[in-house]
Amino acid sequence: MVRLWVHVIVREWRRRTGGEARTMEGATRHESRYAPAMSNISQERIGEYIKQAFLVLKEHGGSLPSRELLDILSEKLHLSDVERAHYEKSGAVRWETTLRFYSIGTTKAGWLRKQKGYWILTPEGEEIAKLPPKEVIQRTHEAYGLWQKSQPKIEETDEEVETPSEGTQRSLELEQAESNATAGIEEYVRNLNPYDFQDLVAALLRAMGFHIPFVAPKGKDGGVDIVAYKDPLGAAPPRIKVQVKHRQEKCGPQTVRELLGVIRKEGEVGLIVSSGGFTTDALVEIQKSPVHIEAIDLSNLISLWQKYYEKVDEESKHLLPLRSIAFLDDEE
Repeated sequence: MVRLWVHVIVREWRRRTGGEARTMEGATRHESRYAPAMSNISQERIGEYIKQAFLVLKEHGGSLPSRELLDILSEKLHLSDVERAHYEKSGAVRWETTLRFYSIGTTKAGWLRKQKGYWILTPEGEEIAKLPPKEVIQRTHEAYGLWQKSQPKIEETDEEVETPSEGTQRSLELEQAESNATAGIEEYVRNLNPYDFQDLVAALLRAMGFHIPFVAPKGKDGGVDIVAYKDPLGAAPPRIKVQVKHRQEKCGPQTVRELLGVIRKEGEVGLIVSSGGFTTDALVEIQKSPVHIEAIDLSNLISLWQKYYEKVDEESKHLLPLRSIAFLDDEE
């Protein structure tokens, strides 16, 4: 079984790469098994999908939720009616299914990582994005072929299909569900008001075992939104001063400097939680800080909430309520 969380929204699950390998059995025979599943879209066009996906990821700091990435690509790729068509059996969009299918090869090549509904571009992927589409797809086949040769032999057939095999389709549907779940949870959290978001952070810290003597009331907070202690009296380090930023814009270096200004005592450290993420300058400022400051963006916050959810107090679970469901795991 694959265990998922749902909230009226579905949480994410992690597909293991071995399972993906089975769904793509025989894919190294480029035109006979890897391509026919998407036979109405040319190989060069698929290379364009991959190239543009990598370029968009680079433009957005190297990672995006896969659903958001696909929405951006749908505007950039000037898709035809054939590409936008849905598979009759599954209802999946043809071009999206094609990109998800071939993205498996790019992960085996080490150009792309997938984590909790996010697609993350690697430095190797940035280099691949400089190539023309035709070479991108050729390199994808070659890289996947090298990986596949290292795997145990799996019985193959010569049957060709117009749509992905049942196993492949199931893998793609699970990935899409993960993507939709992540996007749904993130949207829910973004729609929280600033004080509920602040309470969410405080509840998470409690679930992680910290004592919370202070949560800022409405109004000016003096530069600190939450204080967290390792013990009830705050006698043992670390003593954490937390700045919470709940807005669409990324957190800049000024927030880091402001937090540094209120960290005055030995044993105090900083934590910035930003639902909008962080600018590169902010991350550089954190790295060169003379005291330890941790940065948590929306993706990491949700991951931690999922991890410690069972330890969240019942009164606080309403801030982001989840429930667990199970899906068939092809590996079992």
